[in-house]
Amino acid sequence: MTPHPKPPLLSVRNLSIRFRTGDGMVHAVNDVSFDIARGQKLAVVGESGSGKSQIALSIMGLLARNAQAEGEILFDRSNLLKLPTSELNNIRAREIGIIFQDPMSSLNPYMTIERQLGEIVELHEGASRSTARKRALEVMDAVRIPDAKNRLKSYAHEFSGGMRQRVVIAMALMCQPKLILADEPTTALDVTVQAQIMQLLDDIQRDLGTSIVLITHDLGLVAGFCEDTLVLYGGRIMEQAPTLEIFEKPGHPYTRGLLRAVPNIGDPAAKLLAIPGSPPNQRRAIASCPFHPRCVDAVTDCAEKLPQLDGGNSKRACLRPVEELT
Repeated sequence: MTPHPKPPLLSVRNLSIRFRTGDGMVHAVNDVSFDIARGQKLAVVGESGSGKSQIALSIMGLLARNAQAEGEILFDRSNLLKLPTSELNNIRAREIGIIFQDPMSSLNPYMTIERQLGEIVELHEGASRSTARKRALEVMDAVRIPDAKNRLKSYAHEFSGGMRQRVVIAMALMCQPKLILADEPTTALDVTVQAQIMQLLDDIQRDLGTSIVLITHDLGLVAGFCEDTLVLYGGRIMEQAPTLEIFEKPGHPYTRGLLRAVPNIGDPAAKLLAIPGSPPNQRRAIASCPFHPRCVDAVTDCAEKLPQLDGGNSKRACLRPVEELT
């Protein structure tokens, strides 16, 4: 990971998340640890079901009722997993904001945009209705919603997909939090709007010094945006390194597989190489490398040993030396 001289704003330590279901216990996240410094942009990437969103929900204290979370999530020295709901409510939105991946389900169809934005500062800061309206207008201007003054009285269905996503980002910014969790912020948006949303997040981080955790399965969004990248598979960290190094010298077979599946603009004729097989069944604890059944570089030990995440600024959980990987 890129060295950061300041103490971490958020430290996740040995986080494990389990879900009790009718089919047994689902091991969604397994012994995950990472830090994010003030002003840092960190990407969390991996296939669907790798545990990315559950990590974000555990930070916000929004896990489902059948979930069990163990470990520590330290934010400004408080363990969020141990805080009562009343104290968590003081941190949500004010200190940590979240951008959910589906803006339509994040917005109330019966409330105007003004009320949905304004109630955040009314609740968390005790602001008056007029002050809340002024703040809402400022934030809508900041996320570049055209004719913001007249759009305050609009409802969610009156906005396009890209504009709804901007409203959701505005909601996360209302209290100017120290940390924003962006969970698939460009899902279902076309490429042009995706680029606009990512540029908007970049501008927000630069202007406000906000730390951002970008959760995505799209490696194309990560390049040029995040300083560091964390690669998840089967609820475990496979690789953790500066983003540039992830792209230039990936150190884990899974990371290499993800990159081979990304279209190459410079070579349109190049084949996309899908990773064979399917993600692991997480209804049982895995005591070996979770990726080994799909790995082209697997050896006998991979099916018998659980590799540890080792290294300095660049970490990988693999039994094979980087030099031996294909």
